[in-house]
Amino acid sequence: MTDDIRSELSRLDTSHLSDALDKLGLNGQCAGLLPLDRTTRLVGRAFTVRYVPVGDDGGTVGDYIDDLEPGTVVVLDNAGRLDTTVWGDLLTATASHKGLAGTVIDGVCRDSDCAVELSYPVFSRSRWMRTGKDRVRVDGYNVPVNIGGVRVEQGDWLVGDADGVVSIPTRQAAAVIETAIRIRETEDRIRGAVRAGHSLVAARELHGYHTLQTREVTR
Repeated sequence: MTDDIRSELSRLDTSHLSDALDKLGLNGQCAGLLPLDRTTRLVGRAFTVRYVPVGDDGGTVGDYIDDLEPGTVVVLDNAGRLDTTVWGDLLTATASHKGLAGTVIDGVCRDSDCAVELSYPVFSRSRWMRTGKDRVRVDGYNVPVNIGGVRVEQGDWLVGDADGVVSIPTRQAAAVIETAIRIRETEDRIRGAVRAGHSLVAARELHGYHTLQTREVTR
């Protein structure tokens, strides 16, 4: 089942998945996160890490990368901070070597050239060089985190492309995929109608474009 879901999600872009999330009433569009290299994309299940500021009791940025399985997406919640990073070239090189699917950061990364050179997908708010060591510490692994205003839990599906990142709860993955495919097929029919000579206004009206993403009301 996991392989089937990964395969289906790999064929869908974030725009169609975003519309499907809207249709199903799910909050999954991670605001403000974009790829270092817009040609990369990621699909995988989340391993979550939550960071907090270092206190008097100290703490470290964590050692977790060696334990992760290929295809995992590393999801780092650094509270959207732009002044200290939680991901750099050593993590990128190791993640790429291990076959991880990518990294999503509510915050910033550094050593961005390494990720681009290795074609390793990193999605973040920005990039900056200042280390997180002695500034932030790990507060929890595989805990619910907030990524761009979206609650992400261990095992949730992440999909990222040039337009950003969406998160899909595991239990809703099949429904989101089915809905996204239906939306994509409808848009394909609209394009076909335009090529056949219809105006865009008429083609949209014919195929119900303006309500494609409107949430369905159940009674």
